[in-house]
Formats: sequence, C-alpha cells, structure tokens
Amino acid sequence: MIGISKLYCGTVEPSDPLRYGRSSRALPSHLLQFSQDKKPVVVWNVGRRCNLRCVHCYSGSRDRRYEGELDTAEGKALIDDLAGFGVPVILFSGGEPLMRPDILELIAHARARGVRSVLSSNGTLITAELARELKGLELSYVGVSLDGLEPTHDRFRGVEGAFARAMAGLRNCREAGIKVGLRFTINRRNAQDIPGIFRLLVEEDIPRVCFYHLAYAGRGSRLIEEDLDRQEARRVVDRIIDATRDLHASGLPKEVLTVDNHADGVYLYLRVRREDPRRAEGILELLRMNGGNSSGLGIGCVSWDGSVHADQFWRHHSFGNVRERPFSEIWSDLSDPLMAGLKDKKAHVKGRCARCRWLELCGGNLRVRAEAVTGDPWEADPACYLSDEEIGLTGTAAGQREEVC
Repeated sequence: MIGISKLYCGTVEPSDPLRYGRSSRALPSHLLQFSQDKKPVVVWNVGRRCNLRCVHCYSGSRDRRYEGELDTAEGKALIDDLAGFGVPVILFSGGEPLMRPDILELIAHARARGVRSVLSSNGTLITAELARELKGLELSYVGVSLDGLEPTHDRFRGVEGAFARAMAGLRNCREAGIKVGLRFTINRRNAQDIPGIFRLLVEEDIPRVCFYHLAYAGRGSRLIEEDLDRQEARRVVDRIIDATRDLHASGLPKEVLTVDNHADGVYLYLRVRREDPRRAEGILELLRMNGGNSSGLGIGCVSWDGSVHADQFWRHHSFGNVRERPFSEIWSDLSDPLMAGLKDKKAHVKGRCARCRWLELCGGNLRVRAEAVTGDPWEADPACYLSDEEIGLTGTAAGQREEVC
C-alpha cells in the first residue's frame, strides 16, 4: 500500500509514525503501513456468497449458498485468537460480507475484544438503517468497491443498477457518520474513468480512495491480457499523482493510496527526486518504514472455510486451517517453506527483483502475480513497470543496490 497523498503531498512526515513507537497496536489506522512489528492486518472472507457477478472477483463468488463456512462460534473463536495475537485490524470481506446473517454480531465481538474493524463491501445492501447499526458498532471504516463511473461499473459488476445502489449505500454510511472510501481496481477497461473518480470524491465528499493494481487471482486471472503494460501503468500512476496534487492545491485534500504494486512508491520517489530533491529524503525514509509488499508478514487472510492464506489473492496455497490450529500458531509456524520465505522475501526473489537497487523499498512486490505468470512464486513480478535503468541494471549503477538500509 503506497500513500500517494502521504508521500507526494506531505500529509505524513517520518516523525509521525516514530511518535507512536511504530507499534501496530499504538499506530492510528492511517499510519499502520509504517509499523515496525508488522503484526498482520487480517482479511477475513466471512462468506463466499455475493449478490453481484464481478468479472475480476478474486474469490470467484456467485449468488448461491456455499457450504463449509465457519459458524458463529468458530468465528468468535477466531476473533479471540486474533485479538490475543495482537492483530491491529480485521477487515471483514467476502464475497459480500453483508450477506452473512451474523455479520453484525461478529463485528460487535471484534470491537468488544478491542480490535479495529473495517468492512469491504460492494455497498449495494447498505440501507440507512443498517448504516446506523454499523455506526453503533463503532466500525472504523467502510470501503465500497467502485470500478468506474456508472456504465463501466455496471459492466464490471454484471448487474444493471449496481452503481446507483453502491452510491446509495455509500451515502447512507456517510450520513450515519461512518468514514467511507472507494476501492478501484485498475485495468484497460476502466483506466479512462480515473479522472471521473476524482471528481466523484469532491462531489460526494468522499475522503479516501484506494486504487488497486490487478492481481491475477480468481476471475481476475482471466484479465491478464487487459492489465496495463509498463507505459500505460506509468501514465496512470502519474495521472493519480497529478490529480491528488491538484486536489490538495485547491484546498480539497483527499487520502489517495495505490495497492498491490510497490513499484509505485519507487516511481513516486524518483519523480520527487527530479522535482524537489530536498523533499525526496523524507519520502525515502517513509518508504523504508513501509518495507514494500507484506503478504505473509503484515497482511494475511482467513477464508470462509477457515483456511489461512498469505493474502486474500493466494487462495490456492493454504498454511493450515483455524478449525485445526489457531491462526496465531499457523502464522508463526515456519515449517512451510513458502511461509518461511515470505517472512524474508528479499532473500528468495529472482530475476530483475533480485538485482533491483530498490528491493529494500519494494519487498519483491506481489508474489502471487509472479507465480500466476511464471509458475514460480519467487520470479520477478511481471507488473513492475520500472525500467532497467531505473532499477540499476544498466548504466554506471548496474549491479549496485541503492543504499536504503
């Protein structure tokens, strides 16, 4: 996760996370990415069922009943273990998590155990009454997935009217006093809508947006050919940076982040180093604290059936099941070579990633994407759009890693 507004617009300084000791439990949510202990934020896919049919769904969800999901008691036991382990945030996801009948009871239990709780939803089921209930539970945040303006979004979601219903749900949350944000997965089908998304932030008074790079998982694996190429990715990231800057300059600052491609942080740093070298050092320090991709370390996933994964996209590899062993035990067990490797990816990555001068900042990027294309989880991430020259493979800096440690 790369905080574009934090880094480029200076809304966070290196001293801010240091003030809290960089402890996951002590850091405010907007600084969690800079934690030092890397206690995992856990994505819990509480159920697989969904009322939409999104073309890029990493869980391959449909509107039907699925067997084998953790029941209420098992879910509460999971929450108790996560709380005891020091997990700072549980992200309740799906499918569509609001289709689970006991979702409010589970959120309430997490809050009672002192764990910050956020909801990832398509927004279509959030009525005004439900929004007030969620507010009463002290839910920290609701992220509503919106993959374009109305025509684009409805095509992506496979249901006419999905955009209008998502916007209604988002407005209901905002009116209830819940912090809301948008989640947008970038690809060739919707990149042209990014300026419109920024306008929507202003028109609807939405404080936050996360732009996700495409992960090749679930139905998203069918869209590999529609992912951005290197030049397109650079143009899109520049567009996001420019739009974020313009909002801040106009007195309408928004929190803008990109997710699942840590080349974005290096690209932003290199841009600032050209534009304002004096500011670049502070950005470099924050990127050091961030540490790059955190799958299997600072983020984990529990599936609807209790399987534990390195992140929400890596569903084909399970490290164990919480029905058999607690998450805390599974997460700390390094007997699985993949889990051990993910705890120190920099020692295992190959190809361009292994020779990159920015490996300490990027952390090897998204391993599941590398595996999807090459069959090897340690090969170079094919979605890295930085040039050989930028990463130190050509010119006088070839073979020399940047001093970032």
